[in-house]
Amino acid sequence: MRKIIHIDMDCFYAAVEVKYRPELKGKPLGIGGPPNTRSVLCTASYEARKFGVRSAMPSSQAVRLCPQLVLIPPHFDLYKAESRKVREIMERFTNKIEPLSLDEAYLDVTDCEQFGGSATLIAQEIRRLIFTELNLTASAGVAPNKFLAKIASDWKKPNGQFVVRPQDVETFVKDLPVEKIFGVGKVTAQKMHDLGLRTCGDIQKYTVLELSHWFGSRAAELYDFSRGIDHREVITEWERKSLTVEETYNKDLPTLQDCLKTLPSLYEDFVRRMDRGQYHDRIKGLVIKLKFFDFKQTTHEEVISELPTLQDFERLLEKAWNRRGVPVRLVGLGVRLGTQKKFSSESDSSQLKFAI
Repeated sequence: MRKIIHIDMDCFYAAVEVKYRPELKGKPLGIGGPPNTRSVLCTASYEARKFGVRSAMPSSQAVRLCPQLVLIPPHFDLYKAESRKVREIMERFTNKIEPLSLDEAYLDVTDCEQFGGSATLIAQEIRRLIFTELNLTASAGVAPNKFLAKIASDWKKPNGQFVVRPQDVETFVKDLPVEKIFGVGKVTAQKMHDLGLRTCGDIQKYTVLELSHWFGSRAAELYDFSRGIDHREVITEWERKSLTVEETYNKDLPTLQDCLKTLPSLYEDFVRRMDRGQYHDRIKGLVIKLKFFDFKQTTHEEVISELPTLQDFERLLEKAWNRRGVPVRLVGLGVRLGTQKKFSSESDSSQLKFAI
């Protein structure tokens, strides 16, 4: 039985900006470029979210929703410096740490002897140290596995903590919406709703074989997650080589225009994942993937070194679609990533001063 903690920093980029510029406290903030550009927001403060402003939203739209929005260009070197400080606090308790992005990570504290081995108390202490030493807040989820810990960390945000004890797993997952299951996006969720599957309890009524008729190779995973089962270990050494977002559609998309209509929602998810992983400085190329009605597929790639726009993917998709011009069952978009850059303490210090 593992003891897993998921630490999720609260509105991290905006919180870091407020830390170094206290006059911004309480104001609606958006981290992104000017509204007269095609820039999208990396994130938005909780004050801004009350107006409907959210990450991956065009800056121009965000300003229309919240005219008093304070737009701040991102200072990624500053965020990385603060993230390293958070990581140092985590390392006081375990070396089994799997960072998901600058602002969240899994910790395996199964073998930790501090606080009598209590994962609940360890999570509380990590959050306390983050607040007292860094003047930032974090939420935490504690559970027997990664799937449940990540869900739990969102249960009492911001600056909260939720624990799913082993004996409570069955009750906890039964009423969870299917949208909470790892990897279930808007399209898959809608397919589930159409099948009468709205909660994990609904999925539990079916066998793996029955689920495979609807969800193919994902059936076993959905079967396990719906029961709160997750055998994935905390991975300490891993570097992503690409980031892609894709959806398989219930009905084939017969035309180019039908394919293009799928891109905005895919792009929104893509930008959100890019932001959370902070991969902006590792982009080496962009890619579009199409799988046709007959399961043949094609990809089209171009070299690029900055975050691609929605228009970039639209242009690429048109080129890929024109190769065959037949109905499509899957659309995917994403980027190729280079090796993670290393930062020396000297360069970090100079960049930090500039960012502040």
